[in-house]
Amino acid sequence: MSQEQDNVMKLLEKKHYKYMKEAFKEAQKAYLKDEVPVGAVVVYNDKIIARAHNLREKNQSFMAHAEFLAMQKASKKLGSWRLEDCDVYVTLEPCPMCAGAMIQGRVRHVYYAAQDNKAGATGSVIDLFETPFNHKVLKTGGIMADESKELLQTFFKKLREK
Repeated sequence: MSQEQDNVMKLLEKKHYKYMKEAFKEAQKAYLKDEVPVGAVVVYNDKIIARAHNLREKNQSFMAHAEFLAMQKASKKLGSWRLEDCDVYVTLEPCPMCAGAMIQGRVRHVYYAAQDNKAGATGSVIDLFETPFNHKVLKTGGIMADESKELLQTFFKKLREK
């Protein structure tokens, strides 16, 4: 790899880390509310246009996943259900519902932190993005995976102690 290519890769890694760090801040908000600590942001034209964290308990809704809520906010902000030029950063691998919503919403790329070996739908349990749907969502995992995994483990340990 040339020096120029190496510099480009470092800039991209820095950008992705910056956005995942914002998603992680959302996950921390969920943690403080006794919600499963998952956070998400939606990026359009290199700007965060929506952010959210899990609110399933507060809203008593199975749809209140971080990325689902963030995508709803992004759609409202853009005035369109099509999120074709949007990237989603989420601290946990999307479940089938959220991965399906990304396909339906035409999300360009999902970046996730930790794998979800129980419900992950981008490769851990099933890969919905590898099925022959009319839209293909790109995926990249592992950005801030250790931090996200640690926050989730701390949350569930605390929950079991109650």
